[in-house]
Amino acid sequence: MRFSCYERNGMVGIGIWQGTELRGLEAGAPGYPGSLDELLSSGADLQAAGKALAAAPVVDQASIRFLPPLLHPSKILCIGLNYRAHSIETGLGAPDYPAVFARFPSCLVGHGRALVKPRVSEQLDYEAELVAVIGRRCKGVTVAAALEYVAGYSMFNEASIRDYQLRTSQWTIGKNFDGTGAFGPWLITPDELPPGATGLGIRTRLNGQLVQDGNTADMVFGVASLVSILSEVLTLEPGDVIVTGTPSGVGMSRKPPLYMKAGDVCEVEIDGIGTLRNPVVAG
Repeated sequence: MRFSCYERNGMVGIGIWQGTELRGLEAGAPGYPGSLDELLSSGADLQAAGKALAAAPVVDQASIRFLPPLLHPSKILCIGLNYRAHSIETGLGAPDYPAVFARFPSCLVGHGRALVKPRVSEQLDYEAELVAVIGRRCKGVTVAAALEYVAGYSMFNEASIRDYQLRTSQWTIGKNFDGTGAFGPWLITPDELPPGATGLGIRTRLNGQLVQDGNTADMVFGVASLVSILSEVLTLEPGDVIVTGTPSGVGMSRKPPLYMKAGDVCEVEIDGIGTLRNPVVAG
């Protein structure tokens, strides 16, 4: 199942995809089950919610604005240098332990919404990433059990302001500019994908040009390992987001560097999940 969250006439909605049709309900409508944040935090059965939404009216997609699948995650945990080829291109090498940094919900934008190039920098980079969303509270889970706690998967364009990122030894400041975390267009349930979403092609196209072309099998730490390692330290809550790293081909590592600018269109694509598309505007 694929769930999308959206806004229409100021009301938040949730829908389920049937092919290219989105069937959904907005807050206040009879049968509205709640947002994905609410469904996950309450422990609701997503399969049951999806079956109920399948009987909802078809949504006119021209009348809506897509929202990130999760609007208020308690944690957005991002993993750096998590593809072997990317760790090589940076010259830093594959880590022995995940390089973890945080994003915050204020940076998030939905599918079709603008990524914002800030006025203070010309170094807005693209990063295609697989997202894993936690479905049940967990602490200290084993690798073998970790995937039982994943509610679904999505995509992220972790647009990074490179000069700000590299001003300090901690990357957080360059990863949290407003309008730089594209997330969506939907949450897809794990039964639609291979275990841990492994072996999936992951690509970025900038203005139609292929600039990243990797595979989730190249991850240093797969989804199960990340959930297990993170839960050693943190209690992972329903709706928490793990952004699992980017393959090689980022703009910073190209010669000359290739950064996004106003007027560009950036697309992140993952096999079996879909395409996340965002224009770029000047801030």
